[in-house]
Order: sequence, then C-alpha cells, then structure tokens
Amino acid sequence: MAKTIVKVLVVDDSAVVRQALSEIINAESDLEVIATAADPLIAASKIAKEKPDVITLDVEMPRMDGLTFLQKIMSQHPIPVVICSSLTEKGGETALKAMQYGAVEVITKPKTGARQFFEESRIVICDAVRAASVARMR
Repeated sequence: MAKTIVKVLVVDDSAVVRQALSEIINAESDLEVIATAADPLIAASKIAKEKPDVITLDVEMPRMDGLTFLQKIMSQHPIPVVICSSLTEKGGETALKAMQYGAVEVITKPKTGARQFFEESRIVICDAVRAASVARMR
C-alpha cells in the first residue's frame, strides 16, 4: 500500500520562518511542503491551485491578518490549520480566537530565535501537522 503524503502550505511573512518550517516538514517522509506564501492573499491563490491537506499559518502578516484569513478559509473551503505565531501564548486571547475560528492546533513561536525553536520543536510541529491532516472539518 502506498504511503499517503500530507501536502502542507506554509504561510508566514518571514522568509526565515517559511524556510525553517519547510525544512523540518520536508525532512519527514510522510509530509511535504507543496508551497509557501508570504501573506494570505498569495496563500489564497496557492490554496486554489495546490489543494493542500494542511496549512501552517502565522497571525501577524501584511495585507490581512491570519485570524481574518482563518475565518475566510473556514467559511469557504475548510482546511485543517495549525496556527504558528508569536502572538498566541497558551490561554491568550489570540490563541483562543484561533481555536474558536477553527484552528486545529496553536503553536507559540518565539519572537526571536525562530530557526532554533523550529529545530528543537520538530516533533511537536510535525505531529501537529499529522494530527491536523486527519481532523474532521465542519
């Protein structure tokens, strides 16, 4: 039986974060970053074209914030979303809103040292993406 590959779209305005997340996700045999986007407007066109199974999404971005984009995704084409942001401390208002709007998981990244954080958090992040890929969306 062929192994199913989970297709991931990484959305973050930081090129460093997009690269670091892509590297750790692509290092897993069952996960593949099929596209990245620097903001939600670019992401919207990539969602239509690439049909990802899971999206990792930052909150603070230009042109449209991640929570607004999350609401848009869930109202149009529900796709499992893992929020990955420095604004989502556990139990904080932004994290709670993200879950309320339909995020499957919220991971808080540090404001600095993102690359090291992602490398150290590889298992947590990849497990969150895997769990999101089998989430039932409304």
